[in-house]
Amino acid sequence: MHVNQPHYLPLPLPFFSILVGVFVFLVVLLQVRALRFAYMSIGFSAGGAMLVLLGSLVGSYFNIPVAQLPERHLLSGHHVSFFGMRYVVPVVIDWPGTVVAVNVGGALIPGLTSLYLFIRHRLWVRGLLAIACVAALCHQLASPVPGLGIALPVFVPAIASAAMALLLSLRRAAPLAYIGGSLGTLVGADLLNLGRVQGLGAPLVSIGGAGTFDGIFLTGVLAVLIASVSR
Repeated sequence: MHVNQPHYLPLPLPFFSILVGVFVFLVVLLQVRALRFAYMSIGFSAGGAMLVLLGSLVGSYFNIPVAQLPERHLLSGHHVSFFGMRYVVPVVIDWPGTVVAVNVGGALIPGLTSLYLFIRHRLWVRGLLAIACVAALCHQLASPVPGLGIALPVFVPAIASAAMALLLSLRRAAPLAYIGGSLGTLVGADLLNLGRVQGLGAPLVSIGGAGTFDGIFLTGVLAVLIASVSR
């Protein structure tokens, strides 16, 4: 991958295939009336829900550069293991420094979806509380990984957002799980750790990508499951 064209799979193919399998499995489950009703209770049709999840999956391939940081050394063209997951360090041909980018599938789409759910369900106080709690936990557990950037144990956003959502509101647990998991992870793991990315030798630091994308994707799936069992 050339850093001026930051498009690459954030995970090696076997691990990314697992997420594809989760997506296909959810497509099948959404044909069941209960889960279709669950997504409708969040504010989406079954088709709209699939578009959001598919957009997150496909959008993980695309990063939009927003800034550039000078670096002293570089790790490139290999895989980094973190909490049992392997992540891709892109191969760099022409390296101007560490590029800070926004991942479409892991930041842009979940952020806009969370904003929609925030406004639709009027989750002003409970939404902010869910975001704050998940962000605090993610910030504590996020780790700087040489060559990769900031990484997070994959199931932390999903489990933490589910627990907070059920605690704050059983009726609105699903949208709260999505909002808390998506925005809480972005704030706690990525935005609050941007000052730590210099010196890691990462050619590209993707906000919402790499080590946080899979957690955010699973949070969206979890929101559907919560909706189905909390009704």
